[in-house]
Parts: sequence; C-alpha cells; structure tokens
Amino acid sequence: MFDNLSERLDSIFKRLKGYGKLSEENIQEGLREVRLALLEADVNYKVVKDFIARVKERAVGQEVMESLTPAQQVVKIVHEELIALLGGHNKRLDLAGRQPAVILLVGLQGSGKTTTAAKLARWLKSKGRKPYLVPADVYRPAAIEQLKILGDQLKIDVFPSEPSMSPVDIARQAVAKAEVARLDTVIIDTAGRLHIDEALMGELREINAVVSPQEILLVADAMTGQDAVNVAQKFDQELSITGVVLTKLEGDARGGAALSIQAVTGKSIKLVGVGEKLDALEPFHPDRIANRILGMGDVLSLIEKARDTIDQKKALELQNKLKTDTFTLEDFRDQLRQIRKMGSLEQIISMIPGLNKMKQLKGLAPDEKELIRVEAIINSMTPQERRSYTIINASRRRRIANGSGTAVQDVNRLLKNYTAMNKMLKKMRKTKFKQFPKGLLPF
Repeated sequence: MFDNLSERLDSIFKRLKGYGKLSEENIQEGLREVRLALLEADVNYKVVKDFIARVKERAVGQEVMESLTPAQQVVKIVHEELIALLGGHNKRLDLAGRQPAVILLVGLQGSGKTTTAAKLARWLKSKGRKPYLVPADVYRPAAIEQLKILGDQLKIDVFPSEPSMSPVDIARQAVAKAEVARLDTVIIDTAGRLHIDEALMGELREINAVVSPQEILLVADAMTGQDAVNVAQKFDQELSITGVVLTKLEGDARGGAALSIQAVTGKSIKLVGVGEKLDALEPFHPDRIANRILGMGDVLSLIEKARDTIDQKKALELQNKLKTDTFTLEDFRDQLRQIRKMGSLEQIISMIPGLNKMKQLKGLAPDEKELIRVEAIINSMTPQERRSYTIINASRRRRIANGSGTAVQDVNRLLKNYTAMNKMLKKMRKTKFKQFPKGLLPF
C-alpha cells in the first residue's frame, strides 16, 4: 500500500528541489500535483481539499519563502500535515476500568473480523493480558468452529458458543464466565452482513447495551477504499465506535481509507492488519506511516519487529561467532529463519530509509521462495558439511542438490554467496557489532 502515492510525491518534491529558490507559482503548481496524487490514491475529496488548503497556507508564507532550503521545508510541512491527517499519534486501546474489559468487534462480512479477533487476542496475550475469545456469529457457517480452531492454535480460551444460541445471550454469558475465570479481556466476534441493515445494527445495539464494552472497534477492509470510510461513518452513527482496525494494509490498495477515516469520522485507526499470519497485527502509528509515504522508511517499526521476534540468546551467540570468525552455514540458516519471522522481505525493505528508492530495486519483488530454497539446501547437508563447507566436493554437491530438490547450480550459488559473505565479514571484523540490532547481520 502507498507505493504509487509515495512514488508520485517523491517525483513532485524532486522537481521542487530542482528549482532552487521557490516562487508562489512553483509551490501552487506542486500542490496541484499533490492534490491529484491524493485523489488518485482514493483519498476523500473533501479531505484532500482541506489538506491542500492547510499546506498551502503554511507553504506560501514566510515559513517557506524565507527558508534556506525552501523545497525541504515544503516536504517538512507535508510530512507534518500527513501525520495530523492520520490522527497525530498512536491511540491505544482503552481497557482500564471495569474488569473484564470488553472489546466488541463489528463490521461487514468479509472484512476479516474473525481472524482479527484471534490476532488481537494473541497481541494482547503478548502484552501480559488474559484474553477470552467469544464467537457470536451464529449465522455464517463454521464461524464458531473457525474461532475455536484459532483459539486452540494460540492456546487461548474460547467461549463454547452454539449456533442455536442468540448472540446477545452468548455475549452476556461469556462476560460472566470470564469474570469467574479471572480472564481480563473479552473479545466478541460479531456477525457481519454483506451490507449494513437494520437487523444487523439492532443486534449490535442489544449486545452493546448488555455488555457495555470499553471498545467498539470497526474492522474495515483497506482494499475497499472509500467504501470503508462510508461504512465507518454509518457504524459510528449507529454505535459510536471507539476506533478502527484496518485490515489488509499489506495489500495493493491505494491507501485512501487509511488517509480518510480519521478526518471523516473523527475516530482513530488504532490497529492495522499487515498480513495473513496471526502475528500480523500492529498498532497504527501516524508518524511512521507518514514516513513510509514520503520514502523516509520506518526504522522504529523494524527495530520493534527485530526485538519481538528474534531469540535474544541466539542473537548473543551469533554476535560472538561473528567476532570470533566461527560463523557457519548452520548459523546462516538460523539467521534466515530469524529474518523470515519478521515478515515478508517486501515489508522489511519498505522500512529501510532510501532502500525502496534505489533504481536497481524499482519494480523488483523480493523472492520469498529463494529463502526457502536456501534453507532446504543447507538442511540437505550433513552436520559436518554445514560446519566445514570446504569439504563439499562435486559428488557431495550433487547429493545435496538431489536431497533438496534443487540443481547443482543452486548449491554452487549458495556456497559462492556464503564464501563472499565470509570475506566481507573478515573485512568488517573491526566494526563494533553492537551498533546493529541484535541478531541482524550488518549488511
């Protein structure tokens, strides 16, 4: 998401920088293009109008005209206004007060509520809370069973709902049971519809009245663009939602929903789904999203991912091996596994400042299968071969290729890359590895 918008804005700002000293005419021309870029990204036209007006008011004044670097000052203004447009700062879930805290998930069918409920439970569990999953969608076939399966995978308790029960009774009984079991957070997965109707809203109002949730979160699909904003407005009018969980943010949507929801509804995006796996749920940080849109990367999120997914004990062992020149193919395989835990290569690259702007990377999608292939080759080696690669002769290479389902050329390429990497590590031996995130190689 945001790739096209990011490229358009980057092109506009490069042109502004080429002028040296900016005139009011230059700025207005640039802002016209920014306006078009936002509209093409499916941002609400009223939101775009207000955004451009705010930027223009600041950009044609003394703030820019008297600046030593006027073009950079325009970028700074756009950056600040984007952060404001996205909500200013991360809005945390409000789970204080009565315990158990109740979170009501609402939204249309297909928005990803059930999976989001499981992701949210996992995320809250990682923060030290004791979540309780409640399947209250008695209309969609297998919805209850789906949440029970996800709960089993996460080792999180799930209320034993039955299709014959009413959603209101399920919610009431689940909260009472959570209180007895001392589970501090109840997450209720409600039924969706293909469109908003009175029956859906009536049921949700009843559940709301019975359990008095601290949070009513709308789960909205980012891929639906402005429809997501319209849905948010309707649900807010009927239920007074407290925030939004925007799903499928990793997709190829244009970003209009993310840039419009806060401004149109006044309700913040609190969490975002960034993948299909159950660990792919993150807090929404407006400043970090603005950084990504303007090609500034997102180093803080990258460091957080590394901290949350990397085994610290293994990281220290790896650091010592790097220092003592004992880095083996086994260590290389473990490093690849750590990287894969952090998410897709495309996501990681998008977080590194400037990397997504490199011409040689433009239009290239990282090949996730290559990591799997490399791991398969290393797994096909004997422990002795992994620890001492120099003994791998031609016959061993053929055996390794056959065992991993690859070609001898693939084995040769891996060994060549590993050798080159070892040479580079020797040159970097004097570098203090402490300056790199633990567990991540410094290249």
